[in-house]
Amino acid sequence: MKTSKDAPTTSLLDYPRPSVAVDTAVLTVADGRLQVLLVRRGKEHHHGEWALPGTFLREREKLADAVLRSLREKAGISGQVPRQLQVFDDPERDDRGWVLSVAHVDVVPLAELEDALESDGVRLASVVGEPKVVAGLPYGHAEIVAKAVEWLRDAYAEAPDPGTLLEEPFTLKELRDLHEVVAGASLMRDTFRRFMEPQLAGTGQMSDGTRGRPSRLWRRSA
Repeated sequence: MKTSKDAPTTSLLDYPRPSVAVDTAVLTVADGRLQVLLVRRGKEHHHGEWALPGTFLREREKLADAVLRSLREKAGISGQVPRQLQVFDDPERDDRGWVLSVAHVDVVPLAELEDALESDGVRLASVVGEPKVVAGLPYGHAEIVAKAVEWLRDAYAEAPDPGTLLEEPFTLKELRDLHEVVAGASLMRDTFRRFMEPQLAGTGQMSDGTRGRPSRLWRRSA
């Protein structure tokens, strides 16, 4: 009779291990539309196709470091602080093999992306107006974009411009216009004002009226 000492032993090395990647949905507003930043893939897999900036995790590398490295090397973006969004673990998401993606999201004002967008290998795609572009992304990136947009819309439903896309100070109309772009829908003016105004700090100044009548100027509350 075999004893426990005779039973075969296993270790973590005996189990199959997936590769781990990081992919980042960088969202912004440009031309009155909510857009996501894409990079053209180089000599590697899916050469020439557009995708989210991403990379495989190196040995003993932190997720946050891998994200910043991929943004810097693939898109020419530095100085951002992406946050984890969700793990995407569909075994069929990557035709190279079993790859888990720890997806991240960041919201970046357009002015901070202008240098990166000078490259032919970097572009913006509307999450609404160019569905074929986003839907055709490899590696399940369309699902990541959809989740990132959902997260952003939830955040903007609760607070005034939490992604700081608007330059301060701004009018309530400018703020509502931005929130409508993010929401992808019209928002009732009075309801929006009553909800957002308590979360803002007045500057005591008025707009110059070059775009409509003079209006009170606001800042996001600290």
